[in-house]
Amino acid sequence: MKQFFISFFASCLALALFCGLLIVVTVVGIGVAASGVKWTKPASKIEKGAYLVFDMSVNITDAPAASEGEQALGKLLGGSDTHVLSLRPMLESLAAAAKDDNIAGIFLYGSFKPVNYGAGYAALKEVREALLSFKATGKPILAYLVAPTTRDYYLASVADEIYLNPFGEMAIPGLASQPIFFANAFQKYGIGVQVTRVGKYKSAVEPFTREQLSPEAREESQKLLDDVWHDFLAAVEATRKIPAAQFQALVDAHALIDPDTALANKLVTKKAYLPEAIEELRKRTGSSGDADEKSPFKQVSLAGYIAQKTNPEREAEAKNRLAGATDSTPKVAIVYAEGEIVDGESTSNTLIAGERFARELRKVRRDDSVKAVVLRVNSPGGSALASELIQRELLLLREAGKPVIVSMGAVAASGGYWISTASDRIFAEPNTITGSIGVFGILPNIQKLANDHGVTFDNVETARHADLFNVSRPKTDEELKIIQDIIDRIYANFIERVSKARNIPAAKVEEIAQGRVWSGEDGKRLGLVDEIGGLQAALAYAKEKVKLPADAKIAEYPAQKDFSEQLAEIFGGEKKPLSAVEAYLQQAQAGGAGAAGDPLTREFQNVESELMKLRRFNDPTHAYARLPFDLKTN
Repeated sequence: MKQFFISFFASCLALALFCGLLIVVTVVGIGVAASGVKWTKPASKIEKGAYLVFDMSVNITDAPAASEGEQALGKLLGGSDTHVLSLRPMLESLAAAAKDDNIAGIFLYGSFKPVNYGAGYAALKEVREALLSFKATGKPILAYLVAPTTRDYYLASVADEIYLNPFGEMAIPGLASQPIFFANAFQKYGIGVQVTRVGKYKSAVEPFTREQLSPEAREESQKLLDDVWHDFLAAVEATRKIPAAQFQALVDAHALIDPDTALANKLVTKKAYLPEAIEELRKRTGSSGDADEKSPFKQVSLAGYIAQKTNPEREAEAKNRLAGATDSTPKVAIVYAEGEIVDGESTSNTLIAGERFARELRKVRRDDSVKAVVLRVNSPGGSALASELIQRELLLLREAGKPVIVSMGAVAASGGYWISTASDRIFAEPNTITGSIGVFGILPNIQKLANDHGVTFDNVETARHADLFNVSRPKTDEELKIIQDIIDRIYANFIERVSKARNIPAAKVEEIAQGRVWSGEDGKRLGLVDEIGGLQAALAYAKEKVKLPADAKIAEYPAQKDFSEQLAEIFGGEKKPLSAVEAYLQQAQAGGAGAAGDPLTREFQNVESELMKLRRFNDPTHAYARLPFDLKTN
């Protein structure tokens, strides 16, 4: 009886906690939906002459949120509170706003908060082009900036008028990449690292084995940064009519450009405080009466406008899925491959897990209503085995008569390029990071660290190399040769796949491979890419290839879950809440409460991020096709 009451009261307590959590989550969800700057409001009723308010203080991802309540729930469980917008709904909503008689213009403000591989220059280029298309209809764009970064100005430079806070500095010092090297620290603390690799530019292992960049790594990094920077200069020159040489001279002379210099050189059109910008918007929208802090001018937030334009379709899909209903309407599927490629079944939304992703591709192949597939790749690569597994499923899709069109985002390199080769056509932006056709292996050991602290190891084994992958000791020359042979074989397979898929002689592929990273523009010149263009261009091509109308339905994979499905996952044990460390790191990456945002803390976060890469090296054969570095810029 005693045990019965214990169980009974425990069940009641669990139910109470669940209900309490559900209420809090609901409240937080409502709060997040209504959050933002006080003077913006969601799209319930759009007044004629309203301005679309684009708060750039977001992270732009390729893939949509895994569930409709993901942000609210993530914030509740200690995750990042950075607002996230996905690329396709944003592009479609900007296109819709251009034709919407109620929308008179766009107001840009805020500063991007990139997390992981979000808000990359390739995605921003697509958003920029959408803004230019909006502007081409004759509708104006006004931007208000306080302390804009390079990313912010890349977008804001399309505006007809740019207001800059009189005390704001334009933080546009140019692009820089600063890898962190751990070789001396590892040596000091007794951590050994042995590497095997193919390709003189395959420098992903250098942070763990060197004190500085190799000449090859420096060469490729410089070339890539130059390509991205030149695209930025050309974009600004086209819209602001500022010669690239003049802008370069400004950056070299100032780095932080003060408002007077910015105004004198026509980078901005006016120095003004925010109330002055709002008063201008009140005049433009014909807002009458006293200024209201919550809504001083006719407006609709971009997030609210996106919800109004895209939510009904998503809700219908979720209801059909829960009811087990199938939609036989001919459609194009977008499959999002965003994040590092790892082996196994990880449920993280920031990783591409080989087994889980392959399962999604099989769902697409078995869906007779899907006539073509657009694979959106935003990945630096990772596990060679997982990359091969994913590529195989993509080839099966094509064998099933479903064309695969690749749209490369900010980065589609190494393993990200490996999976891209299984396609009928590849689209990339000029500033996409691609290529990096190479393979490496990394083999850490802690023998000295352990021995120095009184820890020793011993073995009992049934074969000569039974403990080959133990981290308790360094590998012998014979064992390193065994692993090098694996790396060489995988590299040869990589070269063969690229040669066959791209119709380039193997010798030519070998010449442009070597682990070297290229820009999308270079990729097209070398035959690694077919066409310069973004996600919308890839979708249009896919529809045309299978003779579907321009307004044909689009299905997204992995499918977005509704809020109840996500709660069921969490309380069913499929998705665990973030640990304190994970929550801290997420907040830190987004500049959240756990990070303070000061320069010293950010530098420690960079170190933490680099070391965390070692945890993602989980390929069973210890072979990796990964980008040599992560390009972190302003």
